[in-house]
Amino acid sequence: MLDKREFYINGKWVKPAKANDFEVINPATEEPFAVISLGGQADTDAAVAAARNAFTTWSVTSKQTRIDLLQSIYDEYKRRADDMAEAISNEMGAPITLSQTQQFTTGISHIKKFIKALQEFEFEHPIDGHPTEMILHEPIGVCGLITPWNWPMNQICLKVIPAIAVGSTTILKPSEVSPLSAHVFSEIMDTAGCPAGVYNYLNGDGVGVGTQLSSHKDVDMISFTGSTRAGTAITKAAADTVKRVTLELGGKGANVVYADADENAVKRGTQHVFNNTGQSCNAPTRMLVERSIYDNAVEIAAETAKNHPVGNPAEEGPHMGPLVSEAQFNKVQGLIEVGIKEGARLVAGGLGRPEGINKGFFARPTVFADVDNSMQIAQEEIFGPVMVMIPFDDEEQAMQIANDTPYGLTNYVQTQDPEKAKRAARAMRSGMIRMNGDGGAAASPFGGYKQSGNGREGGKWGLEDFLEVKHVTGWNA
Repeated sequence: MLDKREFYINGKWVKPAKANDFEVINPATEEPFAVISLGGQADTDAAVAAARNAFTTWSVTSKQTRIDLLQSIYDEYKRRADDMAEAISNEMGAPITLSQTQQFTTGISHIKKFIKALQEFEFEHPIDGHPTEMILHEPIGVCGLITPWNWPMNQICLKVIPAIAVGSTTILKPSEVSPLSAHVFSEIMDTAGCPAGVYNYLNGDGVGVGTQLSSHKDVDMISFTGSTRAGTAITKAAADTVKRVTLELGGKGANVVYADADENAVKRGTQHVFNNTGQSCNAPTRMLVERSIYDNAVEIAAETAKNHPVGNPAEEGPHMGPLVSEAQFNKVQGLIEVGIKEGARLVAGGLGRPEGINKGFFARPTVFADVDNSMQIAQEEIFGPVMVMIPFDDEEQAMQIANDTPYGLTNYVQTQDPEKAKRAARAMRSGMIRMNGDGGAAASPFGGYKQSGNGREGGKWGLEDFLEVKHVTGWNA
């Protein structure tokens, strides 16, 4: 069993102040394969103190110094590709091919784009027409970064890299369910020459280290990605110290398929739901289909689900792996059962593991048809390989159904009519709209409306999240 109980604090690997072992489970085998330690208040205080001390010097370094560090991180991250992909596959069940081609590469893409964004970013500039009034963009300070288990490197790189890029200092708390990739990332940061205290890493759960960081008086900002429920708790914990809180939370994306959609739209959308075993907040899990093509769309979606392969994440291929944990498996099974009881028509998948699999947290690719948008399975984020299908009659009804959700992260539009697509994009209340299979660039802003959170990650918007704006008058050149 791998022993990964140390934390990375103030430039050194250190033992926890008090032992609190936690086993990491391989979701494909249901067996522990590593042990970490969950931190306590003393560990949190040590990490925050290191970050606070480092901020004094790191916040005034030159842009070039920070660009050079990011380039060093980028080079080392590329070198550790195999280690990172293996860690992610083992800890959260992503098939190794997906780990190599998507999970690992999201991180390297973000690092590369942040280097470019930093090179172009102006930290000091006058207000237009007022040359003696200067805007200064300054690092916010000590940042607590709390990341999820589903896309570990995507989220770690979207938080750590822009924070240190602008001169802030960081404490990373990854999910205790998938901590091994964060451990590899911390080794990368150490080897890349990150100055002591600029980056710190400790494990812990939400009730412990997560709450300690959120309420800590010496933490200036919390950036959190995870469930809406946890985001609400973090916001409340941070309120007493009035720190900035940015949240990237859940989603229940509508995929609006018009009658004039391209012939691959339904299959493409269904396969998208099953990517990463449905464990993506931006998955298009509600497929809204124009009634004239609805019956055919249901047949295509059902056939796609029935033929979608599921298998061992250690083996190469395009198959779907297990859900991340027993708790997630039980949640998904429970909501599939709810859908059946609600009267939705089960056209593919359903309860239990796929045929021929008797171990591991594997779920069946599942499609429900004839769903009413008021049903629980249409309103609640299932976070598994489950898609619901809802018919609509016209554009107005499609937009009403799409927006009838507490979430507003990503919505999708499938039509060959450019004007219809633009009308939909303007009408849908979400932070991101994806048209006709176009996934977007790494430097684009990622974030949502309503209970999907606030703030934006990626590109220049990701840098701005970690900056304060200062207005100075009487500035003479």
